[in-house]
Formats: sequence, structure tokens, C-alpha cells
Amino acid sequence: MIDLTEHHDLRTGTPVWTDHATPPDSDPLPTRKVDVAIVGAGIMGAMVADALALSGRSVALVDRRPPAAGSTAASTALVMWEIDTPLTHLAETIGLDAAGTRWRRVYDAVQRLHAKVGEVTDAPPFVPTVYLAGDLLDADALEAEGAARRQFGLPSEWLAAETVAERFGIAPRPALVSDGGFLVDPVALACGLLARARANGATVSWPVDALRFDGNTVVTDGGSLTADRIVLAGGYERARAFLPPAFSLLSSYAIATAPGTAPKWREDAMIWGASDPYLYTRTDAEGRIIAGGEDEDFATPEASRDRRIEEKAGTIAAKLAALLNVPDIAVDRRWAATFGASPDGLPAIGRARNHDGLWLASGFGGNGVSFAALGAELLLAEFDGTPDALAASFDPYRFG
Repeated sequence: MIDLTEHHDLRTGTPVWTDHATPPDSDPLPTRKVDVAIVGAGIMGAMVADALALSGRSVALVDRRPPAAGSTAASTALVMWEIDTPLTHLAETIGLDAAGTRWRRVYDAVQRLHAKVGEVTDAPPFVPTVYLAGDLLDADALEAEGAARRQFGLPSEWLAAETVAERFGIAPRPALVSDGGFLVDPVALACGLLARARANGATVSWPVDALRFDGNTVVTDGGSLTADRIVLAGGYERARAFLPPAFSLLSSYAIATAPGTAPKWREDAMIWGASDPYLYTRTDAEGRIIAGGEDEDFATPEASRDRRIEEKAGTIAAKLAALLNVPDIAVDRRWAATFGASPDGLPAIGRARNHDGLWLASGFGGNGVSFAALGAELLLAEFDGTPDALAASFDPYRFG
């Protein structure tokens, strides 16, 4: 018997995505063995379930919360193929070719995800991402970063500070402007994918807490679920017996303005920076400005995280006001959340080494929706017997 996952208070405050959330009804636990059991019904579990159910497999998901009610609901959901670790920085560790192919693999997954999103919810337009120079990459380093990306067919263009200000209507700073990203409501997307998975025969059972394994049976507080394969997609409630300690937890903060505030800049761009800590911002369909950042190394106890919500909200609002050249930003909502990081900014996707029949799908690294799309593709290929050529690049044990 092996205990499964940690328990965390994953978010505190009032994120915007839960206002109109319509999670699927809860299904009874299947009494028959299924092809795949998935622990976790957030964006990662939803993506994986949808892909596997479409392939004709029998799939059962369980979650101790309502679907998409954990970290997914706290996400700011900028769907980018750019990862938190600059390509040039990753190249210093593993070489340019290895770094570039990993970045390109994420890019390809995000482009395919765009079509999938339009199948289950409103199709989002592509919008540019504006990656501003900062203390991680100054203007010259940012220009080199763009050149490295273009070697791998990644659509990034370096712009001088004055050009950035003129084009986007923000404070002048050099930036890389990239194509191929878009914005989503992460809760609506996860629920849409789960609805389609259920239409293809999957079950979603909640609140059902997966407690431990007994062979290929998941023992829960509501019964047992047996499967040929088990996927742990529990988000930032780590499975310590399987996920290496290199995948760590952090705290992050976000704010939102009232509806009707946006636009304050042009092209509905996603904006973020090559800084530590960095600011990132987007808009939503109701005209809010959503911004976040100010990450901290502490994740538990959550009380330490939550005590700083007001302070962090003020800092984010002040940075956003400076970026937009406005006197102040009126904050309507503020929240804090636990999220995960990895040494290379990439997720943990692959077979567990210490349990037959178990796979990990952990989107650590800051791009949860993008990494969920990647994880679904990698696991589907693995289960089909045609492993992805880059599967080892995202293996949970790649750090030793």
C-alpha cells in the first residue's frame, strides 16, 4: 500500500473563472476494470481524458474536488509556447539543439491545442505575446534569444523600445514579440473537455479522494477503481513517492480589474517580462485586466502565502500601472495560489519508475494549459505503442 498525493489549500481569494463554472455531474465509480484511471480532473486530467476517450479507450477520472476547482481555477491561462526558462539559458545547460527541440515540441502542441479548444468552447483568436527586456535578459540578450528561437522555426521578432511603445501603447521597453499564443478560460476549457470525454464513454467521479494503490487498483474513500494503466494528474498536490524532489512548489499571486476595464493596450496582447520576479498580464472576454506574478519560494503552510495577498496585489497593481502609463489600477479581485516549478521550466510526463502501470502527468513549470496539451499527446502516443521521439526530454527522472 502506497499513499498517493499531498493535500494542499491550492488557492485563496476570488479568481474570475469560477463565476460561470458548470462542472459535469458526478458519475458512480465504474465497477468494471477500465483501460485508464486518471487521478485529477483539472486541466491536465481533462486533456488526457479527452484524448484517450477519443481514441476509444475506457477512461475513469476521480478527484477530491469538483472538476477544475483546484489550481486550474487559479490559473491566469496565458496559453504560450514560450517557457519560463529562456531558450538561451536552457541551451547553456543542455545544448542549443536539445533546448531548441524541446521548445519546438511545446510550440507544436500549443498550435494543435488551438484547434481542439475551438471544438469544445469558443474558438479563441491568436494574439501576440510581448516578452519585455528585464534583469534576466537585457536588450542584447533578448535579441540573441530571438535569433536562437528563429533557428528552430519559432516566430519571435525583436523590437526596439520605441517600436514596442508605439505598437502596443505601453511604456517603452525592448521586447520579443511572438505569434502562436492565445487566451482561454481554463475552467470552461477543462469542463468542455470533460463533457466531451463523458460523451465518449468516460466517467468523472467527485468528490472522490484517491488514497493509495493496491497493485493496479486505486483505493478511494468511496470504493475501488481498477485499470490497466493509472495516470496521476493531481496538479500541485504532489505524489512524493513517485515525483522527484526537483519538482518544487512555489506561491504566486494575481489580480483582476472589474469587467469593462480593458482594453488598456493594443492587439489584446499577452505581456510578460524577462525579469525575476516578473509581471504578466492579459484580458478576458468580460473586459477585465488580469495580471499576476510576484512569486515566492514558500508554498506551505498556505497561511504564509495568504498573509501576503494584499501586499502582493498592491505591488502587481503598481507595476501594471507603470507598464500602462496610468496613475493607478483599481483592483476588483485578488488571489493567491500554489504552483509548481522545475529546474528547466518543463513538465514531468512519463512512466513512474517504481510502480508498474503508473504514469505521471505533472505540468510543473508555469505553463499549465500548454503542458497539459503536451502531456495528452505524449501519453496517447505512449499508450498507442508509438512513443514520441522527444518523450525522454520530459521524463520525470531526467534530473537524476
